[in-house]
Amino acid sequence: MDTTAQIKNNLIRRIQDSKDLNFLKALQTIFDSSEQELFQLTAEQAESIETGRSDIKKGNFINNEIVISEMKEWLRKK
Repeated sequence: MDTTAQIKNNLIRRIQDSKDLNFLKALQTIFDSSEQELFQLTAEQAESIETGRSDIKKGNFINNEIVISEMKEWLRKK
């Protein structure tokens, strides 16, 4: 059975030798999706995200352009 190092080296070699763009993109997608699992949210973070999503659904937000405009105006007054 292959060791982790052997598998990694084999994959690296095969990726380096590949000229198939679709294959490489598929590998990129696999890596990207597996990395997403590495991010574990705390209960507080998950709750904050859910609160934000709920606020957006209710229309409780300010458009980004308005915020930037207000900040620029505030900075001009300083």
